[in-house]
Amino acid sequence: MNGGRIKSDETSRISLTIGAVVAVLAVAVIVYFVAFAHSAAKQQTGFDPNRPVPDDAMLRKRLTVDEYHITRENGTETAFKNKLWDNTRPGIYVDVITGEPLFSSADKFDGGTGRPTFSKPVSPDLIVQRDDNSYDMHRIEVRAKRSDAHLGHLIPDPTSPTKERYAVNSAAFHFIAVEDMDKDGYGAYKSLVPQAAQK
Repeated sequence: MNGGRIKSDETSRISLTIGAVVAVLAVAVIVYFVAFAHSAAKQQTGFDPNRPVPDDAMLRKRLTVDEYHITRENGTETAFKNKLWDNTRPGIYVDVITGEPLFSSADKFDGGTGRPTFSKPVSPDLIVQRDDNSYDMHRIEVRAKRSDAHLGHLIPDPTSPTKERYAVNSAAFHFIAVEDMDKDGYGAYKSLVPQAAQK
């Protein structure tokens, strides 16, 4: 500086310094948000029994209209017009709310209902049965124990290996194909899928 005046080369240096500081701050902000998004995605991968069940406000944002209607308003899908009724791929069916594995392709069979049908859940301890007297019928409703999601109904069925049919709604589940189980955080659950399917 000479007599309080800033020379052009000093102006350039100041501009470069300010530009470098702004660039460093911008990169730091981008790195922070990328790291945050990655950790948030990682937290939602797989099933963590210690992860709390999302509250209703979060579920309204996260679930589709059909998923919310089925799981929280005890809805029923249209037969033969849902995403998983005729799925024959090996894998697991996980709770759309918590990601908890509830059914396996090993126990899926065609019950003729136009909805996913299973002979048994992964464990009876994961399912709650309740009397359902709606629509002037007596049925046994099945719900996920952890999330309290409405899944469907339990019906006697002589064609089932267990003589029971769990007729559930596709919208209550995400299907994890056996080839995606490792990358989706479900590698520990491969024993639920028939060994032949894991080749």
